[in-house]
Amino acid sequence: MPDSPSPEITARTAALVEGILAQKGIAGAPAPDTFLTEAGLTSLDLVNLMLAIEAEFDITIPSSHLNPQSFRTLGSIAAMVQAVREAGPLAA
Repeated sequence: MPDSPSPEITARTAALVEGILAQKGIAGAPAPDTFLTEAGLTSLDLVNLMLAIEAEFDITIPSSHLNPQSFRTLGSIAAMVQAVREAGPLAA
C-alpha cells in the first residue's frame, strides 16, 4: 500500500468515520493512527463503513483488502482506498 494517501482521500475517509461516530453520539474524527474500535466503532459499524467507502469512492474493495489491518485506523483505510484506486477496476 502507498506510504502516504492523498489529503483528499484522508479527509473524505475521516468525514465518513466522523458521520458514523456522530450517529453514536461521539463527536469528532479520531486521529489517523487511532484504532477505530478504540474510538467507538463496532464490527457492524466497520461493515457499514466499508460499504460507505465503496459508495463514496465508487470502488469495489477486493477480497485481498477485506481484512482487519485495512480497516484498523483512518490512515490504513485511506492507504487501502488509494491502493485500490491506483490498481484500477481489474483489482476487484
